[in-house]
Amino acid sequence: MSLALIPGSFDPMTVGHLDIVKRTLSLYDEVVVAVMVNDQKTYEHTLAERAEMAKLTVAGLDRVRVVTSAGLLIDLFDELGADVIVKGIRNEVDRAYEEKMAAWNLEHNPRAVTVFLQAADDYEQVNSTHVRELIKAGKSPDSLVVPAVVDYLRDRGELSNL
Repeated sequence: MSLALIPGSFDPMTVGHLDIVKRTLSLYDEVVVAVMVNDQKTYEHTLAERAEMAKLTVAGLDRVRVVTSAGLLIDLFDELGADVIVKGIRNEVDRAYEEKMAAWNLEHNPRAVTVFLQAADDYEQVNSTHVRELIKAGKSPDSLVVPAVVDYLRDRGELSNL
């Protein structure tokens, strides 16, 4: 049984991320979405909130589960017995960053191979930063996240005026 690990900050998880999860499911037996902590980033939502939104995003998908980790990806990779790390890339900037991370992971864990999936054309412009910017601007991110996440954000008061 093959297990693919899709790590990310997911603040929040978008429809673009969901597309990568679905496409990964067609290639591997099981997918684990790992909501991670990156000390270089500032988050709008706590790790638990980001994990809840990820769970809402992948709800109903068989063979997908969500975990959280504040540790190193290469350690989580071994802990889960993963076969591959999958990263979605939207553009050359993403590719350069992800290739650097993949090289570091492989150097420190020879089993931690990364597979890149190019974002589908419909999702090349979708990212979590845009979602957060829309919310701050008083607009709902309906087309960028699943309806359950819009409801979650509304229930938390983040979309109260929308």
